[in-house]
Amino acid sequence: MEESAVNGGMMAFWIIFGIACYIYLAICLQAIAKKTNTPNGWLAWIPIANIYLMCMIAGKAWWWLLLCLIPYVNIIFLVILWWKISEARGKPGWWGLLFIVPVVNLVIIGIIAFSD
Repeated sequence: MEESAVNGGMMAFWIIFGIACYIYLAICLQAIAKKTNTPNGWLAWIPIANIYLMCMIAGKAWWWLLLCLIPYVNIIFLVILWWKISEARGKPGWWGLLFIVPVVNLVIIGIIAFSD
């Protein structure tokens, strides 16, 4: 009985943590869209449409969205997208590489979104 309660608590924690991360990322992406004068920043809140918004901010064609949906290949293309998004915000492009590092990626997106 105790083990199932612990498992249920852990599951609830990870669900809440995941939702909080999604909200944070959507707020950051919407702020980046606003600061780069990209239309339809509200797309940051819609799954898959937020990748399309990233393509628009990065100046890439819409079909990059399809490449971002392929497992393992998506890592490379998302790094390239974040590289271009960083440059669009006037930050070093190599920050895009930091998006594959857990926790650091959350800090970097906040810096890109909310710095001047």
